[in-house]
Amino acid sequence: MKTLFYLLMLVVRRDLILAMRRRADVLTTLIFFVMVVSLFPLGVGPETDMLRKMAPGVLWVAALLSSMLSLGRLFSADYLDGTLEQMLLVPQPLSMLVLGKIASHWMVSGLPLVLLTPVLGLQFDMSIAAIGMLMLTLLLGTPILSMVGAIGAALTLGLRGGGVLLSLLVLPLCIPVLIFGTGAVQAVVSGMNVSAHLSLMGALLVLALVFTPWVTAQALRISME
Repeated sequence: MKTLFYLLMLVVRRDLILAMRRRADVLTTLIFFVMVVSLFPLGVGPETDMLRKMAPGVLWVAALLSSMLSLGRLFSADYLDGTLEQMLLVPQPLSMLVLGKIASHWMVSGLPLVLLTPVLGLQFDMSIAAIGMLMLTLLLGTPILSMVGAIGAALTLGLRGGGVLLSLLVLPLCIPVLIFGTGAVQAVVSGMNVSAHLSLMGALLVLALVFTPWVTAQALRISME
């Protein structure tokens, strides 16, 4: 168990170091998220009631689209330099290596979106409670986006035009997360109980954590054959 945990931390540390060397890729995701969210208030106008109603959906859709930008790079660099082939040969479970790569991807592309949410939520005149719930749902939902996206990235690895195919595969699977995430924020605004939405998102997170590393590992083996 200690060996697997050390291996997981080693993969996370390696990918984070590589991500810091490619800061432009990380900044592209963040800038896209900020631009998409910031353009909506300019286009809709200063009507605060409308901005409050559309804020959860706009922020969640922007987060989903931003995560799509970085999914194509999840395995591509390791595939091109031969590192992925070496990962397939190690005696340790490939699913553990995949989990480490997914965790580092979320730390680089998902966690910064959560931290930017309070600033962007103020553009829509969201209340403190709504912003807090939005951050919580993004904290639960963005890891699911990374894990589900990893399956699509593995299946489309090395394919021409794989980016478009990746989006077509992943976006429909992420719709439940989008629905429950926006529903929880709207429930807080309406004064309703949010436990059902959070419970469903928690269940999806657990299911994704259990199954997606193994499924992604099998997809990588198929793509490498």
